[in-house]
Amino acid sequence: MVAFERFTLDNGLRVVVNTDTRTPLVAMAIAYDVGARDEEAAHSGFAHLFEHLMFGGSVNVPNFDTPMQRAGGSNNAFTCSDFTCYHCVMPAATVETAFWLESDRMLSLAFTPESLEVQRKVVVEEFKQTCLNEPYGDVSHLMLDLAYKIHPYRWPTIGIKPEHIEQATMPQVKAFFAKHYRPCNAVMALSGNITLEKARMLCLKWFAPIPGGVKPSRNLPAEPKQTEIRRLVVEREVPENALFMAFHMPGRFTAQFPVYDVASDLLANGRSSRLKERLVAKGKCFSMLEASVMGTVDPGLFEVYGQLLEGVTYQEAEAAIWQELQDLVNVGQPELEKVQNKYAATLRYDELSIKNRALQMAEYELYGGAEQLNEREAKQRAVTTGQVATVAKNALVPENACVLEYRAKAI
Repeated sequence: MVAFERFTLDNGLRVVVNTDTRTPLVAMAIAYDVGARDEEAAHSGFAHLFEHLMFGGSVNVPNFDTPMQRAGGSNNAFTCSDFTCYHCVMPAATVETAFWLESDRMLSLAFTPESLEVQRKVVVEEFKQTCLNEPYGDVSHLMLDLAYKIHPYRWPTIGIKPEHIEQATMPQVKAFFAKHYRPCNAVMALSGNITLEKARMLCLKWFAPIPGGVKPSRNLPAEPKQTEIRRLVVEREVPENALFMAFHMPGRFTAQFPVYDVASDLLANGRSSRLKERLVAKGKCFSMLEASVMGTVDPGLFEVYGQLLEGVTYQEAEAAIWQELQDLVNVGQPELEKVQNKYAATLRYDELSIKNRALQMAEYELYGGAEQLNEREAKQRAVTTGQVATVAKNALVPENACVLEYRAKAI
């Protein structure tokens, strides 16, 4: 259970505070409601570019990391399809430094040509390293483009191609910042040795003077229902043949999401899970095999992926997975309770970390309220074997599947 209080500044910045006096530290997370889904297809990768630009200097702070480190803090950030989050952990005695730094870059970035050029090169190099020069690095591009036809989830966070970032202009960058990086489009979460009163005082001092702006409207196209299996075969210079399968599923904040999450755990969470015990440990088809859910706000994907053992054909490997997906109709209560207990234990472990608490509070407050943090276990416990069977029968089926055969090129 994560106890918290909240308040909202006049400029729209929402703040949630979890006070924990057992630690000498404070974790801060600021989540902006902007991700890759808010980009245009011709200008992809902008949200990720801004993750880097926000460290390139702001109107009154030429270098973000130096004062943060001098105050004993550490910081980082991440971008996903739905939002962007900046987070740090500081000694409680110097936490005001974090408020100063974060407020200054929310107020305005420096927007120098030098900063843009440096971060542009960093992002392009990251694209080349992770997507072009790494084995299986283009899988996200291939699978998302196969699964989505009109929704902006069809490209990954890093963007469609590096040219979109290479060609980004200063006016485009400034417009993106002005639209999305405003107090009314953000949530701050604090966890650790800080009271609600001190958090309010520091927010009023550093963030209240920032103009709130207008929250951007979002009217994304709904992805049409898939009615037949989609297939793609590619050949790359990789160590092993691999198979990737994806199925459309509901978004993270729907009542159905926990059922799909449980199904993925039944399949591949731990060595005794179905896929790993039956298709990996016994050496039947795969050297590794995983299942996961995207966990996106809008309808996402249920994914199964693995590397084939030498001599195993794609037909054999895919048939084995289909058999396991169909066999989810036969899940028993003890097996279900095992994965539910494991999920509960994971939640407890995660809640020990003030950084995890801050990150999760920020995300959940952004999308409906931090109260959802404390409802996760109950929702997972409420999943029944019958619901898992229904997902297997209605969603994990060929007409809802996207299949990628990723073949190792003969050398």
